[in-house]
Amino acid sequence: MDQLLFPLQGSFARRFAEEWTEAWNSHDLDRILAHYDERVVLVSPVALNLLKNGSGAVEGKAALREYFSLGLEAFPNLHFELIDALWGVETIVVRYVNNVRDGKSAEVMQLNPSGKISRVWANYEK
Repeated sequence: MDQLLFPLQGSFARRFAEEWTEAWNSHDLDRILAHYDERVVLVSPVALNLLKNGSGAVEGKAALREYFSLGLEAFPNLHFELIDALWGVETIVVRYVNNVRDGKSAEVMQLNPSGKISRVWANYEK
């Protein structure tokens, strides 16, 4: 991944979102996790319901590996369709539809200067 410039640019955001989506569609856990920093924090209502930890937070790449592994096992036909990618200062918003949820999803991803996701907030339409 190229060294980031802040604020991010639209072409970088789109390319990042396409690579991220393709990684998920490959179901290759290492390829998916290559987008994330070792100290990543993911916050999601799905994690809140699944983990029952009161915060919905998954902290660290090892914990994220376990969390994503559960999802891929539960939904072996999971597929994402990219809608668009929005960019800002240190952030990208990836909007997509997946075949598991009935509705759109968006993930707000904060990137570190190396282009790895350091923090992500998952949001769902339904």
